Amino acid sequence: MPWHCWWIVTESAAPLERLRRVRGIAPGFIDYRGREHALSAEALRALLAAMGHREEDERALERAAERLELRDWQRVLPPVVVLRERGRVPFTVLAPLLPRVCWEIRSEQGECLRGEADPATLPVLAERGIGELWHVRLGLELPELEPGYHDLQLEKADGAVLGHTRLVVAPSRCFEPEFIRRGERSWGPAIQLYTLRSARNWGIGDFTDLAGFAEGSAVLGADFVGLNPLHALFPADPALCGPYSPSSRHFLNILYIDPEAVEDFASCVEAQRLLATPEFQARLESLRDSAEVDYPGVTACKLEVLRLLHHSFTRRAAAQRRAAFETFRAEQGEALERFAGFHALQAHFAAAGTLGGWTRWPEPYRAPGGTAALSVLDVETELVEFHCWLQWIARQQLDRVERRARRAGLRLGLYRDLAVGPHAGGAETWGEEGLYALDASVGAPPDALAPQGQDWGLPPMDPDALAERAYEPFITLLRSNMSRHGALRIDHVMALFRQWWVPRGRASSGGGYVHYPLEDLAAILALESHRQQCLVIGEDLGTVPPEVRRAMSDFRIYSYRVLWFERDGAGRFLPPGAYPEASLATVSTHDLPPLAGYLRGTDLELRARLADADAGADAAVATQAGAERAETQKMLLETLTEASLWPVEGGAPAREAAGRGPATLAEATQLYLARAKAALLTLQPEDWLGMEMPVNMPGTHAEYPNWRRKLVMDWPELLASPGVRRLSALVNTARATVVSSIK
Repeated sequence: MPWHCWWIVTESAAPLERLRRVRGIAPGFIDYRGREHALSAEALRALLAAMGHREEDERALERAAERLELRDWQRVLPPVVVLRERGRVPFTVLAPLLPRVCWEIRSEQGECLRGEADPATLPVLAERGIGELWHVRLGLELPELEPGYHDLQLEKADGAVLGHTRLVVAPSRCFEPEFIRRGERSWGPAIQLYTLRSARNWGIGDFTDLAGFAEGSAVLGADFVGLNPLHALFPADPALCGPYSPSSRHFLNILYIDPEAVEDFASCVEAQRLLATPEFQARLESLRDSAEVDYPGVTACKLEVLRLLHHSFTRRAAAQRRAAFETFRAEQGEALERFAGFHALQAHFAAAGTLGGWTRWPEPYRAPGGTAALSVLDVETELVEFHCWLQWIARQQLDRVERRARRAGLRLGLYRDLAVGPHAGGAETWGEEGLYALDASVGAPPDALAPQGQDWGLPPMDPDALAERAYEPFITLLRSNMSRHGALRIDHVMALFRQWWVPRGRASSGGGYVHYPLEDLAAILALESHRQQCLVIGEDLGTVPPEVRRAMSDFRIYSYRVLWFERDGAGRFLPPGAYPEASLATVSTHDLPPLAGYLRGTDLELRARLADADAGADAAVATQAGAERAETQKMLLETLTEASLWPVEGGAPAREAAGRGPATLAEATQLYLARAKAALLTLQPEDWLGMEMPVNMPGTHAEYPNWRRKLVMDWPELLASPGVRRLSALVNTARATVVSSIK
C-alpha cells in the first residue's frame, strides 16, 4: 500500500471495495448543495479499468487488491519519502528485529553521512502478519539535512543492503519575496500573450512583444505581468490551439518566437529576402489586421522562415553558438529528444492527412521506441534537430524577456500559469501510458454552473505510478514552468489532493474522485519554489475541500480570489479588508468575459444564441442566469456607492480629494479591488479597453473561436493612453494605501 494512504484496509472487505480503497477512489462525493452521492459499482469498475484493473471475476480483483496492499509491506523502503525539514523515515523489517540497522545518506550537496540505530529502540508505526511472517514498520530519525533530494540506503550490520529510497527534504512553506513579506502590496496586468497586437508582430503576440509590454508595465508601477500557459502546442495541427490542452507542459509554444529576433536572422540572406517580398509582407499584414489569431496562417509564416534560419544555423553558426545548442540539447536529454521525435512524427502523419495526436496514428507508431517510429525518425533526423533547435530559441527569447522585465523594475517578473493536464494525444503522454490514465479524463462533478458536470478531456496522472517514480514527473513539471524570481499559478490546485476522473465513454456525472498525496506534492512544490525563488498561487475556484484550504494555508500557497465569487451569504460583495493577505485578487478569469461583457451579459447572450440550435437547452436555466447577473450588477453598484467610488444615482462618479477618480464603472470596479488586502492584484487590458467578448467560452469548441480573440488596440498605444496612465496612478495609490492601513 502506498505510504500516503490514510484509509484502513481490511481483508474481510469485498474485493471490489478493497481495490477501491487501496487505489484511493472516494466512495462518493458531496455536491454543491450538500447532498451525498454514493459511487455506483458500475462507475467504480469503470474507474478501476481506467487504472488498468480490468479483472472481471472476484478472485482476480482480490489478487490485484492483495498485491497492492502487500507491496509496501514486502519492501523495506518505498520509492520515495518526503519530509518537511525533519521527520521520521518509515521502513519495514521482519520480526524478530535485527540487532542493528546502518544507514547511509548521500546528500544532494555531495556529503556522505552514516549512522546506525537499534530497531528495538525505534517507535513502531504499524505491524502486520503476512502468512507466517510478521512485518514491523519502524520510524527512523535522521540528522537534520539541507532541503533537497538525497539518497538513503539501509544496510544490515554485515553490509548487506536492505533497501534504498529517494529522500526529499522540503522547507516548511513556499517561497515569498522579501518585499511581500514586508507587507507591500503589488499589482500587474494579466494577459493572454497571443492576444497582443503590435505593428511589428506576425499576427500573434510574441516574446519581443512580451518584453516590451513588461517594460511598459513597469513604467506604470506594476510589479509583474501575468500570463496564460506558454506550453507547447501542435505546429503540425495549428487548429489545436488551446493553451490549457497543450502537447506538452514541459516545453514552450514556438509560435511565441520572434523570427526577426533570432540571432541567425542577421546572417540569413534567404530569410531576409523572403521577408522583404511583397507577397510575404501582404501575408503578415493580413495576419496583423485580423481580429482573431489565424493559427494556420501564423504557423505557416513562422515555420517557413524558422526553417530557413535553422538551415542557416547548421551551415553558418559559429562553433561557440553551435556548442551552446548542443549543450542545451544534452542538458534536456531524453525528454527533449522524445518531444522533438513526437513533433517530427506528427508532421509526417499530418503531411499524409492524419491530423491530431499520437492516438490517431497507426498502432505500430504509438510506441516511441518501436521499430516503426524509429524507422521514420532515422530518416527525419534534421526535422528532429529542428524541433530541438526551436525549443532552444524559444527558451533563449523567454530568458531574455525575464532579464529585461527585471531590469525594468518588475520586482516579481513573470507570473506564469501551469495547466492541469496535457492533451491526451500530445508529446507529454506519448509512451507514458503507465503514468497517464488515457482511458479517463479530468473534470468536475455537477454543480450550479455546470449541472451536467464537466469533462476537460485531459488525462490524469495515476497517483500510484507517480509515487512509484518518486514524483519525478511532478518535479520536472514544476522546474519547466517556474520562472526564477517570478510566480506560478497552479491551475485547479485541488488536483494536488483529488481529481474528478471521468472514465472514457461515460458522462462526467458518472465519474468519481481519485485521491493524491497532498502533503508530499505540496512539500515538493515548496522545495521547488525556494529553488526558483518563485511565489506559488493555487487556483482554488469551485468546491474546495477543507484539506486543501488547510494545506494552502500551511504551505503558504496563495489563494486565487475572483471578485464575482467573493460574496457573503446575502450575495453582497466582500469588503476589501476581507480578502486574505496570502492571495491574488482579480476581477475575472479566462473562463469569464471581460468586466464590461460580464455586467452586460454578453456571455449569456452568446450562450442563448448557441442554445437556439440545441433542442436540449434549458430556457429556465438561461432565464435564471440572466436574473442572477442583473442582481450582481445591482449589488456591485451598491458596493461601489458605499465605497464612494460611484454616485448614488446618475451623474459623474464620486471624485477623490485630489480631484481624480474613476471615469467609468469598469475603472471604479478595478479601484475597489485595488483596495483589497490581498498581496497581489491582477488587472486585465480587456477591461482597460472596455472589451466585452470572452477569450474562451467553456463547453464550446467549433461553436466559438476560443483562444483566438485579440485585443482591439496595439499594446504600445494602450500602455501610453491617458486612461491607462490615469488608472494605474490611482491603482498605485490604492495599493500603497492598503499597506499604510495594515501597518
